[in-house]
Amino acid sequence: MDRVIIIRYGEIFLKGKNKSYFESLLINNIKHSLKKFKHEFSRSQARYVISNYDGNFEAEIIDTLKKVFGIHSLSVADRVECDWQNGFEQILQSIKRLAISLAEGNVLKNPTFRMTVKRADKHIPMRSYEIAALLADAVLKNTDFTVNLSDYDYEITVDIRENGFAYVYSEKIYGAGGLPVGCSSKGMLLLSGGIDSPVAGYMMAKRGMKQCAVHFASPPYTSERATAKVVELRDIISPYTADMPLYIVPFTEIQLEIHEKCPAEFMITIMRRFMMRIASVLAKKEGCSAIITGESLGQVASQTVESMTSTESCAELPVFRPLIAFDKDETMALAARIGTYETSIQPFEDCCTIFLPKNPSIHPNLKKVIEAENKLDIDALVARAIEAVQKR
Repeated sequence: MDRVIIIRYGEIFLKGKNKSYFESLLINNIKHSLKKFKHEFSRSQARYVISNYDGNFEAEIIDTLKKVFGIHSLSVADRVECDWQNGFEQILQSIKRLAISLAEGNVLKNPTFRMTVKRADKHIPMRSYEIAALLADAVLKNTDFTVNLSDYDYEITVDIRENGFAYVYSEKIYGAGGLPVGCSSKGMLLLSGGIDSPVAGYMMAKRGMKQCAVHFASPPYTSERATAKVVELRDIISPYTADMPLYIVPFTEIQLEIHEKCPAEFMITIMRRFMMRIASVLAKKEGCSAIITGESLGQVASQTVESMTSTESCAELPVFRPLIAFDKDETMALAARIGTYETSIQPFEDCCTIFLPKNPSIHPNLKKVIEAENKLDIDALVARAIEAVQKR
């Protein structure tokens, strides 16, 4: 008998003949996330088991697993070895003692419970409901619990697997859900340092997209602390994205050129067009298939349909906007839940907040935007920016 963590997946169940591909990705991501912890990994039908770990790190291991997309839920369980042919009654008594022990650990007055038995091993000489009745009877005789099958305080579960073990537990901890990162190609995230873009990265990771990130810095107008803030945001969301290389692009020269030579009303639009060009080049170097932004329709002047159409026309890859229909409250709530909000609101300016015009064009005409930016040596500016990129 020992203590283990059971892992269950969710959406992967729907993948039919391709399920093994998604499972292999999830297994690799689980092992990668737990690489700093001593443990053993094994699998059962539609279950994974973490065993032989240091119990002092149990809470940290669970917190780590909760950030692995593809995991539906976890349970900390007591594991009982089951050789039903040679010791049926003895095994049943061990499971009874564990069920009673779980019930005795409750903190409620007049608690109710339901006993659930799952029997993947069909060689057992009893049906699931018969085993459940025996176990429930033991709990009723030894505790102050009462049975309520529909409105219960606790559910004690015995999961008898085909691998020769039974798992006894009473708590289900929900994971991040979604699909395993890596099953949906790779994207390049425009990581600004604000509230929206880290959440956008999280959302795309939930749909299985591995990511790199690019940040545009404008020293001396933006400080090193602003860049450090973006690095910190990258580090916060990396457990969800299964690591995330970060490119820092020097953007000062481009912004100064736009400020000096282009109409002020088009400055934001032209600036974002340059970002799309540079992101496209870096994305191709990294083998990315898409660009990801934190844009939300109508949130600011650069996020109207016309503005986004104008900037997207410079992208050489599809542009994904997972927050397109979110309002700010929804994005802020999700940022708080995944741990990026407090960092995002640190008051360090990013490049998008400098040289801002008083009256930016809300509905820019693409033809006029192109005429305005043709005053610049676009290819040379992009080339120099990419040449000076730093990777962190």
